[in-house]
Amino acid sequence: MGKLKGKNLLSILDLTREDLEKIFHLAQALKAEYYAGKKIQDYLRGKTVALFFEKPSTRTRISFEVGVYQLGGYPLYLNAQEMQLKRGETIKDTAMVLERYVDGIMARVFSHNTLLELAEFARIPVINGLSDLEHPCQIISDYFTIIEKKGFKKLKIVYLGDGNNVANSLILAGALLGMNVICSSPKDFLPPKEIVEKAIDLARKYGGKVEIIEDPKEAVKDADVLYTDVWISMGQEEEREIRKKVFPPYQLNMNLVSLAKEDVIIMHCLPAHRGEEITDEVIDGPNSVVFDQAENRLHVQKAIMALII
Repeated sequence: MGKLKGKNLLSILDLTREDLEKIFHLAQALKAEYYAGKKIQDYLRGKTVALFFEKPSTRTRISFEVGVYQLGGYPLYLNAQEMQLKRGETIKDTAMVLERYVDGIMARVFSHNTLLELAEFARIPVINGLSDLEHPCQIISDYFTIIEKKGFKKLKIVYLGDGNNVANSLILAGALLGMNVICSSPKDFLPPKEIVEKAIDLARKYGGKVEIIEDPKEAVKDADVLYTDVWISMGQEEEREIRKKVFPPYQLNMNLVSLAKEDVIIMHCLPAHRGEEITDEVIDGPNSVVFDQAENRLHVQKAIMALII
């Protein structure tokens, strides 16, 4: 399985462009076999993958749980609220125990530091199923979907809204793939400066471009892909009122869609707050690939686990 075997996937920056291409290639093969009727593989035969959750989940839990099973392994669901962590056991001790029982860990956590600690003390691969800093598996799946729909070529990809974990991974992966990625966010809600700078450096290396354009109407002109996410993520509820005041110009509606290319594809990582960051007309419209990208979480994450674990 090459250089990916045994690696941690905590950030897009843990991967090379070659790694991404390997993941896409295997995901394409696994998806083709799935639709040909071969749903069970042997990549994780005899292996157990711990699926560790601090945060609620729909797509991440289901796609990883089904994915481990379809790779021939056993998915062990662990809710942090039902473990000794709730009574004060440390992440370090938990990690050192888990490594003796399981072959890999997928973790969906509040703080990225929790992932770093898991990876430091567990001598088995750790995969980021979401943290406050990045959402790499989501975005790798999304670029697989983009390539599936548009081909592997330089595209203009515009993200609208909160400069959050999804935006961070989107601009980093887009830079690695040589895409032109624009993040359009209010000035107080931009992605972290260090993430943007790393993405700009990567884009220069691979022939793409990363830009911050505050004006959404300017940003979306001639876009190939329009992407949005919720304005208020878990843990940000206390900012609800201020966010609801500053984000409406970034709503993905037909007025903004009309400024993009006619064959633009619409993306959202879900769950969607319909009527806030995206309208029903757009998410249910003919340009939407939202549910295709949700499905591709299964196929791409299977490829990630097959290559890493």
